[in-house]
Amino acid sequence: MKKVERINTIMRYINNRAHFTISEIMEEFNISRSTAVRDIREIEAMGMPLIAEVGRDGGYFVMQNSVLPDVRFTDNEVKALFIAFMATRNLQLPYLKSRLSLAEKLLGLLSEDQQDDLVLLNQILLFEGTNPNNPDLLDLSDLPHPMLEKLIQVLLMDRYFVITINEVEGSNTYPIYLMHLYREKSRWMMECFDIKERKKLMVPVDHLVNIEPYSAKKRLSKKSIEKLSKQQEVENLILELGPKAIAQFKKYHPIKASLSYTNPFQTTAVLKTYIQVSDEEELMDMINWLLFLGEDIKIREIPKEVLAGLRGRLSLYYP
Repeated sequence: MKKVERINTIMRYINNRAHFTISEIMEEFNISRSTAVRDIREIEAMGMPLIAEVGRDGGYFVMQNSVLPDVRFTDNEVKALFIAFMATRNLQLPYLKSRLSLAEKLLGLLSEDQQDDLVLLNQILLFEGTNPNNPDLLDLSDLPHPMLEKLIQVLLMDRYFVITINEVEGSNTYPIYLMHLYREKSRWMMECFDIKERKKLMVPVDHLVNIEPYSAKKRLSKKSIEKLSKQQEVENLILELGPKAIAQFKKYHPIKASLSYTNPFQTTAVLKTYIQVSDEEELMDMINWLLFLGEDIKIREIPKEVLAGLRGRLSLYYP
């Protein structure tokens, strides 16, 4: 490992620890004591806030809440960071202002030749969601929903809280445990467990009005929540697919499910999955997808809501 790479790696190693010793550095990076001491002194000279502890078991402490020292980037690392910023443009990710300041700092560290390379990359590379007429890395065009950053800050402290969301009939409040926060089809979604109703709840973040701590003394444990949520997800859609439907499935399948082939030639298969019929958007997506699969399917089991939607859609074409 080259010296610059080793020092950068050591910096990341010690920054994630409240305390470390020279012996630990020697063992972790397979270097001599003199090399470890020189590297630590160089890291201190670069500005990392280390406090030496005197004594037989002494070592070093890293001062918390301090600005990290300058990090040295290779040309390929710079390109990787820059392309990552480009790829996440216009995706409504949180901490937009922080991402912008990171990009500005990164650009300020570079030589003119490196900046020229990045300008060229910015002109050539276009990712999904990029406006080709204005592909500026620092474009303020992907502002996330204002509740997203607050939600992330809250869930880092506690995943149990009370949410207020806007629904068709008005605002409603739910005590929930947040299972996952994810982005799908250009929307941020919360996969929650409704503690009162003992069932899963899918909530779009843009429907979120308020977040408050959940102060109940007796909470359901995480293990109990996982067990209850799995019990609910009984397969409610079972399909037999022929070769044409299998070909369509391979082109596009919005559900997190795989096919079970029923012959060695992979020309017939069975699909089993669970549909959250209470989620109107998921329900409509499933109806559209089943129509996309075509006529080469046989339905073994299907939720009545999906079947009603299919019949309604087909009646438009075959009254």
